Order: sequence, then structure tokens, then C-alpha cells
Amino acid sequence: MRTRLRVLGMTCQHCVNAVFTALTPVKGITTAEVEIGLVTVEHDGRATVDTLREAIAVAGYDAVLASEERRQLPVV
Repeated sequence: MRTRLRVLGMTCQHCVNAVFTALTPVKGITTAEVEIGLVTVEHDGRATVDTLREAIAVAGYDAVLASEERRQLPVV
């Protein structure tokens, strides 16, 4: 799964580092890309939107869902 969240109030590289660090303990995340104002997380489904928002809140920011994609196997 891929989940994208808009993160409100991120304005600098320090903010990016703080959010990335806050996401580190979330179970199920395989990769996380954090840039100013946006987080893109690849995960196995254990990391819910609420779990991701709670982790980002620990860093001091609010996040809202931008998009969520479930990967599907191709039909053969």
C-alpha cells in the first residue's frame, strides 16, 4: 500500500527530519519519503492512516490524508 499525507506546518529541513524520525517506530512501514509538506509511505497495511497521523503528531504536526493506493495483482 502507498499512503500520502499532507503535513501542515512543515517549513524546513528540521521539520522533515523530525517527521521522518517520528515515523521510524511505526510497524509495517517499508519506505518513507518525507519532504516539506508531504509524506509518502509504502507499507504492508499494518500502518493505518490514524497510526501515521498519530506518529506525525508526536513530531508536533497535523496531517491529513492526500491519497491512499492499494496495490493489486494483475489479472492474467
